Amino acid sequence: MGSLIRLENVSKHYGKFMALQRVNLEVAEGEVVSVIGPSGSGKSTLIRCINLLEQYDDSGKITVNGTVVRKGADLKNVRANVGMVFQNFNLFPHMTILENVKLAPMRVDEISTEVATKRALTLLDNVGISDQADKYPGQLSGGQQQRVAIARALAMEPKILLFDEPTSALDPEMVGEVLNVIRKLADEGVTMIVVTHEMAFARQVSDRVIFMDAGQIVESGTPTDIFDATREPRTLAFLKNVLEH
Repeated sequence: MGSLIRLENVSKHYGKFMALQRVNLEVAEGEVVSVIGPSGSGKSTLIRCINLLEQYDDSGKITVNGTVVRKGADLKNVRANVGMVFQNFNLFPHMTILENVKLAPMRVDEISTEVATKRALTLLDNVGISDQADKYPGQLSGGQQQRVAIARALAMEPKILLFDEPTSALDPEMVGEVLNVIRKLADEGVTMIVVTHEMAFARQVSDRVIFMDAGQIVESGTPTDIFDATREPRTLAFLKNVLEH
């Protein structure tokens, strides 16, 4: 399997603050990579640079499915290949659930209303909320809204899905329903990078776990490597802190 995503010496400055420091990473087709680490470690910045929601420094290079991700480059192609699911859903409140999911394929890919509707209903069924299609986002729970957001990201048929802490805005009882959808996608072979604070999920679902701190990838390995066999002091300190709380 080839690399769908490649980061080479990627850095990101905000003034004098260095959010990412010469990050190198490759993600293969079908691979599920979880990114863990303390707040402010660069996890969200990392995935936001992949589809250029954040502009990374000129010294580095990001390639997605063979296309270099740069300002002025073929971003339409990049973003067609990369779906993004945010912490806070970002659904259009004035549109029904069905309208939210079918909007982008109709606007961007210019597919017919009939085809877009059929695709959207199938995706809503896949995430377990086809019965909510005619409701508005404000009528749904947080967990349901996040499942809609996942369906909306899938509607463009991307090669890659990026998740930016998809359960952090949810009440604890709603976390499981969203993680179950992501588990299903992993089982189906969808390529994913998941920024998460759910350690049990990272252990169970990931092919690889990356630990970040201070804008750097400190350690990368299998879930067993990271959770059971790490000798890296920063990883050990982080896991001790999060697993004891």
